[in-house]
Amino acid sequence: MSAGEPGPRQGAAGPRQQSSDKDAADSPQQTGPEAAEAEDKQEEQDQPQDAWSARRDLVDHSPKAMGVGDNARFGGSLVAGDQHGVSGGLVAGDVIMGSKTEVYHFGVSGVSTTSHGSGEVPVSTLDRLAPYFVTDESLFESLLSRLRTERVIVLSGPHFTGRRTAALMLLRRLGVSPIRSLVRDTTPAQLVQQLGGQHSAKGYVLCDLTTRRDQPLREPHLLAARDQLAEDDAYLVITVGPMAALEDIAAVEWKPPSPADVLKRHLLELTGEATTDRLLALPAVSTFLERDHQLREVASFAKHLKRYADGEVTEEAVGTFSLFTLESQVQEWFDENEELIPLRDKAFLIALAAFDGGPYALTAELSDLLYAFLQDTADSALQPQVPVFGTHIGKRLQLARAQGYLEEENTEWGPVTQSKAAFLDNRVSLVLLREVWTGHPSARPALVHWLQQLAGDGRPLVRTRAASTVAVLAYADLPSTMALVIEPWATSHLFRHRLVAVNSLTLAHLLEAPNIPSILDSWCESEDPAMRWVAIRAYGLIGAERPEQTLAALWSAVRKEYEPLLDEDGDEEDIDEVMVKQLAQSVELLLLSPAGEQVLAELLHRLDQDRAVHDLALRGFLSACARRKDDARDGRPLILDWYATSAADGGRAAGGIARLWRSALDDRRRTRAALEELGDWVRAADHDPATEWALAGLLPALVTTASERQRLSHLLRTVRGEDGAAPPPVATRLLTVLPNRR
Repeated sequence: MSAGEPGPRQGAAGPRQQSSDKDAADSPQQTGPEAAEAEDKQEEQDQPQDAWSARRDLVDHSPKAMGVGDNARFGGSLVAGDQHGVSGGLVAGDVIMGSKTEVYHFGVSGVSTTSHGSGEVPVSTLDRLAPYFVTDESLFESLLSRLRTERVIVLSGPHFTGRRTAALMLLRRLGVSPIRSLVRDTTPAQLVQQLGGQHSAKGYVLCDLTTRRDQPLREPHLLAARDQLAEDDAYLVITVGPMAALEDIAAVEWKPPSPADVLKRHLLELTGEATTDRLLALPAVSTFLERDHQLREVASFAKHLKRYADGEVTEEAVGTFSLFTLESQVQEWFDENEELIPLRDKAFLIALAAFDGGPYALTAELSDLLYAFLQDTADSALQPQVPVFGTHIGKRLQLARAQGYLEEENTEWGPVTQSKAAFLDNRVSLVLLREVWTGHPSARPALVHWLQQLAGDGRPLVRTRAASTVAVLAYADLPSTMALVIEPWATSHLFRHRLVAVNSLTLAHLLEAPNIPSILDSWCESEDPAMRWVAIRAYGLIGAERPEQTLAALWSAVRKEYEPLLDEDGDEEDIDEVMVKQLAQSVELLLLSPAGEQVLAELLHRLDQDRAVHDLALRGFLSACARRKDDARDGRPLILDWYATSAADGGRAAGGIARLWRSALDDRRRTRAALEELGDWVRAADHDPATEWALAGLLPALVTTASERQRLSHLLRTVRGEDGAAPPPVATRLLTVLPNRR
């Protein structure tokens, strides 16, 4: 849900909660009395979100790279999924830890973005580049024709797409010599001054012309340059990036060749046709080409493949080269000075890593918030300048090697189509977050402050992405992440902060960060009720991996909550109802997890052990009975569906479910809740024949005595229909399946 805080649903699944904090999220700009008032409002409206709907938000809003919805280790789905990970044979943890590839300098294109200095381009350089140049000849000829006519053209496109090589090849194809490279720091106003004079040439190339909003490249600049070029019988090719400021100029969009064509051309030049065919058949090569790699990376990969062909590197090193190039790109983004990649763009890259695959507008909004925090760290005296308009979405995504697209997003109002943004390579977010957290510690104060703001946001998507971001940080550096982020959330008096801690630990565990279960075991025994709350909620999400240990911890926790009843003057009002409710919801999630059979058997085994465990088992069971398929109002109850499947297969679960139902109906503290839930099942059966058949199979198993038959008969004769209407017709039909008992 992109806004609001959902809870149980109306009808069979319970009323769906409205956001307890949607309008109470404090604004970072508020100070003084306004901030205090907003914080008071937050605390007043802060309520724990029920575990089932919180799990639904976690599945809906977690990054796809983490594979939460398809993960069998994620306890909360009756259907087991596949191992989480990213394509290419690497699980998420491998991506976060890095390629461990031997670092050496990139070849022809160079990994560095250091600008080319001014001076004549050697003929040997042109001759060396020419054999590797790949292009669409028809398009290239049209560019040549335009350059001959206009004498100056502007090529626009992302960095590292072969624009400089194309510019040099255009001039070489024209046959002009010498060719001179102009410094990129040349401003539009200085352009004509760089042409002619004592350093005159017949061809000029200016790569990545420096422009600013207040100093754009305008048509008069090109007209003046064209006059000078015509006088000298010379030509000029200018390349600009996607964010260049242009005014009244029709730049030519450079369309780079395909990586596959470039790789083949390089291999043919470096090895030979037979070796090229053998190398291109490697699985690692296919995987590499499926990624969004720049041409400079393709050229370097060709050299790496030659080293493999020569026996200098292993096939494993070939397989991890793609990840190595990605790491180099991310390091490059954050090592560059502010002139090439401004701080605001770096903030956007971090925000996109956190909200990869999320709504673009949300990512941009929160990236400006992060920019303000980073600017405060860099220079607190300088106010961050955020242009309200003028930032082109497409150009911004080009810089980030990302794409925009339309996709449905689950919200509390139903599916809504939104404009989203995601990195072209789904590994970028994991690598980028690790690089910022471990490679640039000076950014930590701003990043922590930003995450704190996200954790208090009123939108579940924002809070979930705060948790997923922290999970990656925890995998990369668990001690620092625990101390700076997770523990402060876990000890917060606000439930929403604790829930973000729960999700952070859950996702970190799914990424296989170390020691998460032992942390939960320790917190479950803590004297701090907030930490116990976090551990209990997290058990419901990841406890299916080790159900016996998890349930033992929950039994111990509930006995601790029931200790007041052991005193002579103790009563039920002394029990912490909030904590017991969370324990029951964790049992609910475990029952509906892939470990449900084991959990059910353990509940039956411990059912009559003591009052605390008995109450927890029945409360957890009844909570699970309220859950519907696809969370639909009239959907088939998941527990009933489980019963029907088990009964048809002759499984033990059917008998266990029936026993728990009879225990709940016979328990004076649970009878009313059990009858209400069973009434909801009857109403659900009125909408679905399959549910009716399943319920008709269950009801006879709930009748072992005359009093049990009388109780169910009374329910079916008096149950009301939807909105208090007359008893549904299905109730009469179900009466006929009740067996007679003396």
